[in-house]
Amino acid sequence: MNILVTGGAGFIGSHLVSRLAAEGHEVTVIDDFNDYYDPAIKRENVRPFLDCIRLFESDIRNAEEIMRIVREGRFEVIIHLAARAGVRPSIREPRLYLETNITGTFNLLEAARRFGVGRFLFASSSSVYGLTKEVPFREDAPIAQTISPYASTKIACEQLCSSYSHLNRIRMVCLRFFTVYGPCQRPDLAIHQFTQKIYEGRPIDKFGDGSSRRDYTYVDDIIQGVMGGLTYEGPLFDIFNLGESETTSLNDLIAQIEAALGRKAIINHLPDQPGDVPLTCADITKARRLLGYNPTTPISKGIPLFVEWFLSCQKRNG
Repeated sequence: MNILVTGGAGFIGSHLVSRLAAEGHEVTVIDDFNDYYDPAIKRENVRPFLDCIRLFESDIRNAEEIMRIVREGRFEVIIHLAARAGVRPSIREPRLYLETNITGTFNLLEAARRFGVGRFLFASSSSVYGLTKEVPFREDAPIAQTISPYASTKIACEQLCSSYSHLNRIRMVCLRFFTVYGPCQRPDLAIHQFTQKIYEGRPIDKFGDGSSRRDYTYVDDIIQGVMGGLTYEGPLFDIFNLGESETTSLNDLIAQIEAALGRKAIINHLPDQPGDVPLTCADITKARRLLGYNPTTPISKGIPLFVEWFLSCQKRNG
């Protein structure tokens, strides 16, 4: 397939691009290498496969540039991962999140419509479930309220995908990712941040009493789910959860990182953060049945794999 991946230099994107290239797909990447975190990390992510992809350093907010790339690329599929990420930063900079996530997605959908892209995969988020009470979260659960601008942008983009699918007969697959981690994880995310600080003997910030629970999903499992979306032939518009369907408390997460590192954490206790949800847990029945999704890396296996990668980076960097 001839595939465009937005955000392909990021954490999840680079894992996906590596898999697509290894399977012989023709891959083009768009990434703006913004400074949300060190752009050098993203450049290193794509370095191993630069010789087998096309790379555009472009901003998805630039409608004219996006139109040109999609027109010239003649893509069969767009996999749209690019976004401003994170709940807490979205509270500080809501306009940036709305402009990047919603306008950027609109630009890609318009380009897909105009130039005949038949399949569009959109990376959504478990944050859209907000304070949903029914656990595990099902794709058909009524969503009455999101609690951060980031989550609001993701649910808005799902609705844009739905409209474009209905009006233009484009196959749209929205994938709700649940707290992804693994090698090359963004340094601002909890598992990476905790590991770094515990390793260096610095305090970690623990918000709340540690009882909040997340469905942490290993990146290889997420990639397997995305690959399933490439061949999905069900309804033209559909939504799937991609998680492990297993929850881990913040206290247990810290304990597992301590065990893998062989070091104890110094903990800075802080109150709960606005925008954070107390629990996420994916019902993955639908993804198993229709995408062939089969996660194989529980957190008890994934944390040691992440720490092994982290320690190898420390050794390599001196």
